[in-house]
Amino acid sequence: MNIHEYQAKQVLARYHVPVPQGQVAYTPAEAVSAAQGLGGKLWVVKAQIHAGGRGKGGGVKLAKTLDEVEQLAKQMIGMTLVTHQTGPEGKLVKRVYVEQGTGIKKELYLSALIDRSTSRVTFIASEEGGVEIEEVAEHHPEKIICTVIDPAAGIQPFHARKLAFGLNLPKELHGKFDHFINALYRAIIDTDASQLEINPLVITNDGDLVALDAKFDFDDNALFRHPDIHELRDPDEEDPLEQKASKFGLSYVKMDGNIGCMVNGAGLAMATMDIIKLYGGTPANFLDVGGGANREKVTEAFKLILSDPNVEGILVNIFGGIMRCDIIAEGIITAAREVNLHVPLVVRLEGTNVDLGKKMLSSSGLAIVAADNLADAAEKIVKAVKRKAA
Repeated sequence: MNIHEYQAKQVLARYHVPVPQGQVAYTPAEAVSAAQGLGGKLWVVKAQIHAGGRGKGGGVKLAKTLDEVEQLAKQMIGMTLVTHQTGPEGKLVKRVYVEQGTGIKKELYLSALIDRSTSRVTFIASEEGGVEIEEVAEHHPEKIICTVIDPAAGIQPFHARKLAFGLNLPKELHGKFDHFINALYRAIIDTDASQLEINPLVITNDGDLVALDAKFDFDDNALFRHPDIHELRDPDEEDPLEQKASKFGLSYVKMDGNIGCMVNGAGLAMATMDIIKLYGGTPANFLDVGGGANREKVTEAFKLILSDPNVEGILVNIFGGIMRCDIIAEGIITAAREVNLHVPLVVRLEGTNVDLGKKMLSSSGLAIVAADNLADAAEKIVKAVKRKAA
């Protein structure tokens, strides 16, 4: 789950991470009021969407007067902001964050994430911070520093020293940086965050370290432990189909293709999408119904796939271990009848009660194509979709 920048800074502030003072605004009048409350002679007006690259897209602007604050808020609120992370369709801006201006001496990059290959928190830092960090990573990878934290020992002083020296921080800032890193680590562990990005981390003209921007990603599977974090969710920033999927405990990600996929198991789902591409098709979604889905859950998954107007065919790939093939078959039949199936459907079943499941499908009276294996299933659905299009 993602949250907005202003929410991320609220979370960081709980752990005494230095962040600029700011206030969210939903109207130009609220933006002016926020700037007046903050005081000073320089403010930053930031569009709030769940995407990076806002500065390049015109979503981060400086204001030197209250009139400029109002004008910038008018421009941003209601605009469709397009960045390299939103795609060409962009995202609608519904709020802005008005923040105190900060005197910047130097910009740095700092992030921490759960490295799946090591199952550990890994800090990533670079002296070349700011909006061009992607170019730095691509063209100058030697400027990227990484340090891995052993979960048994936790963060240690040498971790902070390694990063501080790698960032070429002045010696007088090493103590502050040690506190900064430890606070970030506590925030990540306490909130079950999967990623925290500070870009830029700045050295101010006054010699302080400040998180000028912040991005949090949280593990959806751990949100039941954090109702306060879950309340920060913004449904307007999520795909409507993904919202609907979450209500039924389905792992769903919409994609740009035309072949819908329903699979049990994330690894098998990834393999299914890969083999569809191998045979010349394009998957319309990632959808994992899980190992213990019931008939109702399978039915909702099927409806979810068909609610995407781009779907021109469906491939169901189930390996029945915990999940019984007859339960899957019952869900498919129920859903297909309820939604009046109008696209080709190829089903590959293996595992527990597979013969019963196949028998149920074949006797359903529905136009369901059975497949012997995954390769056969992918080939059949790709051919069926292309034939339908022709």
